[in-house]
Amino acid sequence: MRDRTAVFTVFALNGLALGSWASRTPALTEQVHASPGVFGLALLGASVGMLAAAAVSGRLIERAGARAVVAGSTAMVAVSLVLIGFAPTVPLLAGALLVIGASVGMLDVGMNVAGVAVERRLGKPVMSVFHAGFSFGALAGSLAAGLAAGHGWSPARHLTVAAVVAVLVLAVVIRAVPGIRPGHTEEPVVTPARAPIRRPVLWLLAAVALCSAIAEGASSDWSALLMTVERGVGQGAAALAFAGFQLVMALTRLAGPVAQRRFGPTRCLAAGATLAAAGLVAAAAIPVAAVGYAGFALAGAGLAASFPLALSLAGDAGKRGDGTGGEREIGFVTAVAYTGFLGGPPLIGGIAQATDYNVAFVFVALIAALILPAAVAARRSRRREEAAVMVGR
Repeated sequence: MRDRTAVFTVFALNGLALGSWASRTPALTEQVHASPGVFGLALLGASVGMLAAAAVSGRLIERAGARAVVAGSTAMVAVSLVLIGFAPTVPLLAGALLVIGASVGMLDVGMNVAGVAVERRLGKPVMSVFHAGFSFGALAGSLAAGLAAGHGWSPARHLTVAAVVAVLVLAVVIRAVPGIRPGHTEEPVVTPARAPIRRPVLWLLAAVALCSAIAEGASSDWSALLMTVERGVGQGAAALAFAGFQLVMALTRLAGPVAQRRFGPTRCLAAGATLAAAGLVAAAAIPVAAVGYAGFALAGAGLAASFPLALSLAGDAGKRGDGTGGEREIGFVTAVAYTGFLGGPPLIGGIAQATDYNVAFVFVALIAALILPAAVAARRSRRREEAAVMVGR
């Protein structure tokens, strides 16, 4: 098996796990007898786990290699799926969600480091294709969850089957995942050997990923409510806004390498930010349901490249002369971006409660538009770093 196929499969497994348990939240709420507010606090455990794990994953991958971290974290994801399915109380469910959040956070960094390694071997951008695998995996997990619920499967039965499938697929692909423990014998190629927190270019790339995470999370969590509350469509029809957003994002990511080779990463980020902001403003400002669906589809297309490109550029910023490196840089950008998934949804919910969903999504559009200046500033900061190193030599 080629490493490219293996990494794509790992991304899809991550998405499959998310789609599997997140789509069973109604059944899980009933299983632990939780009110919406209490269940929301339990869900917070997943976000906290993701953020904490992402912050330390870079150094762990430097020591053990991406392959070992991908294998261990995917196995942890499988175990935590079973724990979620069998959790009888809110505290136990919160603990299981904390474990799966930490596992997914570690897996995210590991699989993106492996993706950067494949990009370096191929000499062309393919990170957006890997992230398309995540999107398709999440869609597949959601569809499977719907089938399981429709046939009366309990979360325990369904998530146990999902865990077994994940482990079996992992066993098939793991040997082809790149990331044997690096030797780290050389310094970075064109960057000073500084901690990620001291490098402006990484903060700017983290800003790109953060804005993307907030906009993506808001579109995923609140698009259906905008359509039902502000546009008056039924719940079933409102769900199509999220489905369209995810589907268009996945398809656009498949076409990402062609656009990146032709226009470059900064232009792709700028164009995507403009498209996403325009789509979100249209969905919020024009009180027509059809425009809402089209707006969220445009937002999916515009945001498709932001997160994968930010991580790819972060990995490139840490590249060493021997072709390794970038683990800590990817971990840093991912950790900052996860604060968007953690704080974005309640922020948007607070704005919507104080005003309405239309105003809230105009705010989301402004956040998406900030990707453009952050991307341009990141490119300039990177060039200054390169120039400083060349002068030092």
